[in-house]
Amino acid sequence: CKILRCNSEYVAATLHLRGPERGAAFCTALRSYSLCTRRTARTCRGDLAFHSAVHGIEDLMIQNNCSKEGPTAPPRPRPAAPNAAHGFESLDICDYERSFLYKHGRPPGFQHCAAFGDPHIRTFHDDFHTCRVEGSWPLLDNDYLFVQATSSPVAKGSNATVTSKLTIIFKNMKECIDQKVYQAELDNLPAAFQDGSVNGGARPGGSSLSVRELSPGRHVEIRAGYIGTTIAVRQAGRQLSFSIRAAEEVARAFTEEQDLQLCVGGCPHSQRMSRSPRGRGRVPAETARALCREMLPVEDVYFQSCVFDVVTSGDANFTMAAHGALEDARLFLPDAEKLHIFQ
Repeated sequence: CKILRCNSEYVAATLHLRGPERGAAFCTALRSYSLCTRRTARTCRGDLAFHSAVHGIEDLMIQNNCSKEGPTAPPRPRPAAPNAAHGFESLDICDYERSFLYKHGRPPGFQHCAAFGDPHIRTFHDDFHTCRVEGSWPLLDNDYLFVQATSSPVAKGSNATVTSKLTIIFKNMKECIDQKVYQAELDNLPAAFQDGSVNGGARPGGSSLSVRELSPGRHVEIRAGYIGTTIAVRQAGRQLSFSIRAAEEVARAFTEEQDLQLCVGGCPHSQRMSRSPRGRGRVPAETARALCREMLPVEDVYFQSCVFDVVTSGDANFTMAAHGALEDARLFLPDAEKLHIFQ
């Protein structure tokens, strides 16, 4: 995929253009940029930087009243960079947010999803479900990320399940990172990828993917700057939780075949449960409500989930699972007014 060369030629052609007089030359540069992307389209299929460039060109053509027909400029000879890494840094190819801002003139939009406790799922569209899922289910399955949660019963004979294992695959992105796998299990929340590394590898953009431990054995954060995405993995009690802030473009980069994603569609209808405590729990509902109220003063879906989990499991540590998920939502949600959901 030669999108990096297209970007570099466009930047070189427009660097000196300023003010109202730039019109015709700017349109020529955009048409040349568009021609370059078309020539590399076949090898760039599924490449985030390529698709961002194509959409960015369309927007800029409209904003500047440029005709699609007209002269194009021959590619300029590229100045020799002191090293390959310098070229990547100057173009911000592995810094999604800066690259998006440069191309679109505005910051990217973001979406948030979380899975915690029973598991309870908050989807990218702010739907909220409590699931009976047992076994392995995909939370995300798109062109850039695959996230799978494995659930097992919260207690012997219980219908309720909790996430006991998380597998996160960051798919190979040519300019930026090697494919990396992060795997967490109960009592094993590593501060590194499966291969022992803590970043995206030796490529020029390798530092745009990193793992860091915020609380040993309890809270790990993975930043994937090349796709504008941050992930939090936590353990509270005998359960793992997952939260993500993903660029809208990344969250939507999937095909019809990748239709089962709990972060996108929530739990299948047959797997949804009511959060109303039924029958005899392991802890009286009022006791659970008092415990949850200490951590979660607002009686929203996080509070309801906390009560459900404590009643079902008998484990007061589940108050920390709901509280952690709420704190992640506070950090990750683009719209603070959507923090609390009431059902």
